[in-house]
Amino acid sequence: MSTKIQIPLNKRGIVSVSGEDTREFLQGLITNDIEKVSETQTIYAALLTPQGKLLHDFFIVKYKNLFLLECENAGIPNLISRLSTYRLRAKVNITDETNKFAVSASFKPDGEELSGIVGLTAILSDGVCFIDPRHKALGERTIRLIDGNKSLEADVTVLNKNLEAYETLRIMLGVPDSFIDLVPEKSMPLEVGFDELNGVDFEKGCYVGQEVTARMKHRNLVKRRLFPIEFDGALSPGAVVKGGEIDVGTIYSVMSGRGLALLRLEAVTKDRLWADGIQIKPRKPGWMTV
Repeated sequence: MSTKIQIPLNKRGIVSVSGEDTREFLQGLITNDIEKVSETQTIYAALLTPQGKLLHDFFIVKYKNLFLLECENAGIPNLISRLSTYRLRAKVNITDETNKFAVSASFKPDGEELSGIVGLTAILSDGVCFIDPRHKALGERTIRLIDGNKSLEADVTVLNKNLEAYETLRIMLGVPDSFIDLVPEKSMPLEVGFDELNGVDFEKGCYVGQEVTARMKHRNLVKRRLFPIEFDGALSPGAVVKGGEIDVGTIYSVMSGRGLALLRLEAVTKDRLWADGIQIKPRKPGWMTV
C-alpha cells in the first residue's frame, strides 16, 4: 500500500457565492445539479457559453454559509465577471476569496483509489476536504483557511517531483486540466469526458449551453475524444497529430512520455498516429465508454 503525498495547488483559487438566492442562481447556470451539494457532498461542474463550449470548470463545496467554487486562479477575474453578468436582481454575493484559503491535494502516486464515494466531503476545524469528484484515484482535495504558521513541503526539488507525479497520474487517468486541456470557448464538454467524470447532470433543468450538450449526447454527435497517449521522445502542447497525411488531432498536456490528445474517434482504431515524427499510442481509460 503506497503512502499518500500531499502537495499545494498554488494555481487553484476560491470564489465564494453566498446569499439567499445562491442555489437558484447557480442551478440556472452550471452543468451539474447544485441540489447535490451539501456539507457531506462536493460536485464538479462547469459554466458554458450559450453554444455549449466550456468557459470555466470548478468544484463546488458547501462551507458554512458559503458555496466555494474551487477553480483555476488565472480564470477567476473572468469567472466573476461572467457570473456577475447573470446576477441581475438575484440576491447573491460573488467574491474572490483566494487570499483567505489555500488549496492542496493528497494522493497515492500508484493510482490506488480512496475508499468512499467520489465527492464525499468532511468539514474540518479550519476548512473542508473532499474526495475528488472526477475520479477517486486523484485523491483528496483540501481547502483550508490560510494560516501563516502552516506550510507544506518546503524542499523545491521534492515539491516539483511530487507535482510531476500528480500531473502524470492525472494524465494517465485521462482527466483534463483547466486551461491546458480545457480550452475556454473552444472545448466541448462531452469531447473531454466531462459527463463521464461526473460534471454533467442530464436530469436537471435548463442551464446555459444545456441544449447543445444534450443534443450531442442523445444524437451521438461526439466525433472526437480526449485520450491518454504514450510516446517515446519529446512533444509539446499544440503539436498536430496525423494519421497518414491527415490531421486527426492535437496534443495538449504532456509529461514524461505521456500526454493527452484530442483525437478523431475513427482515427484511434484505424491509423498509426504520429506527432512531429514521433509515434503516439492512445490508451482508453477505464471510465471511458467509447
